[in-house]
Amino acid sequence: MARRYDCSDATDRATGLREAASAVRRGELVVLPTDTVYGIGADAFSAEAVGDLLEAKGRGRGMPSPVLVGSPNTLHGLVTDFSELAWELVDAFWPGALTLVARHQPSLTWDLGETRGTVAVRMPLHPVAIELLTDVGPMAVSSANLTGHPSPQDCDAAQEMLGDAVSVYLDGGPTPAAVPSSIVDVTGKVPVLLREGALGADELRKVVPELKVAN
Repeated sequence: MARRYDCSDATDRATGLREAASAVRRGELVVLPTDTVYGIGADAFSAEAVGDLLEAKGRGRGMPSPVLVGSPNTLHGLVTDFSELAWELVDAFWPGALTLVARHQPSLTWDLGETRGTVAVRMPLHPVAIELLTDVGPMAVSSANLTGHPSPQDCDAAQEMLGDAVSVYLDGGPTPAAVPSSIVDVTGKVPVLLREGALGADELRKVVPELKVAN
């Protein structure tokens, strides 16, 4: 039976975060608010949990899960060949609606799907998400919807779609907008905007003028 906690209530929030952290460590799924849309999350280093996440969404391994982190410092243990331009994007837009596709450390024992040696990583600008991520470490987090359905802007919509596939729901109220994060590939010498979301190319070029836009 799924449990849901109202994060606008201090006591419920504290209990919910504690229960969510315990669920993640047990390899279970949780739903959490972010600054874009609600996400469904699991321990990034549990292949079984990530598999359950993809199954709950009805999503194949060809669409691997992004990873959310609670601090930019976490990147040092996750990625390699991270350029100065990539760090400039982190400094300017994290926490926030920017996902960076980078090469992950070859020593990492995780299975996020068919990643081809890369990971899509982001630090969300949401206190509930950051507190959970700071506690449990990197999480595989994807939008909390069934594949093909709209990404949820509130906990009700997420729970209606995912039901008891999720152990803990953290209700942080409505998200600001149903606009996803922008995705920038930083695996090469010049960053490439793969998906324009909350951040446009012009805004990103204020920090990295060399930015290219994918065709």
